[in-house]
Amino acid sequence: MITLVTGATRSGKSEWAEYLARRSPKNVIYIATATRYPDDQEWEARLQKHSDRRPESWQTLEVPIELASSILGVQSDAYVLVDSLGTWLANFMEENEESWVKIEKELLTAIQNCEVDITFVSEEVGWGLVPEYKLGRIFRDRLGGLSRKIGAIADVVYLVTGGYAVNLTKIGEKLPD
Repeated sequence: MITLVTGATRSGKSEWAEYLARRSPKNVIYIATATRYPDDQEWEARLQKHSDRRPESWQTLEVPIELASSILGVQSDAYVLVDSLGTWLANFMEENEESWVKIEKELLTAIQNCEVDITFVSEEVGWGLVPEYKLGRIFRDRLGGLSRKIGAIADVVYLVTGGYAVNLTKIGEKLPD
């Protein structure tokens, strides 16, 4: 089963995804996609806050780059939680469009070929102003496109806002291909 949990910053999307993982009887593998920056105390504090919420029984993998192969390497009796697509994508911002398309396709293929329950957390970044700088526009467009593609193959898509999770697959209509 593929689940996508999306929402704005501080909306509760990670907490909702963690709640879904806790409900699973399977062994949980938490894939943390952030790159660590030890000199950035605020960033490290954010990462620590996420770490502190996780049960000790969960296995944590730090995977800032090789997400597709990590997903395929998980045994089928696991529940995988990937937090988050935005931090993972940020690690590829120097890639040109051709390289990014290849990386994205590799991930989508891995998702469709994996045999585990998997939940992705993704940030909604396209609801504000169009960024005035190119790198910001590239990030917003790539993340929006990736989230839409994962949403199209997901069994369940949640939007989390204001501390509430809304099951879009129950109240929404899927866009035609």
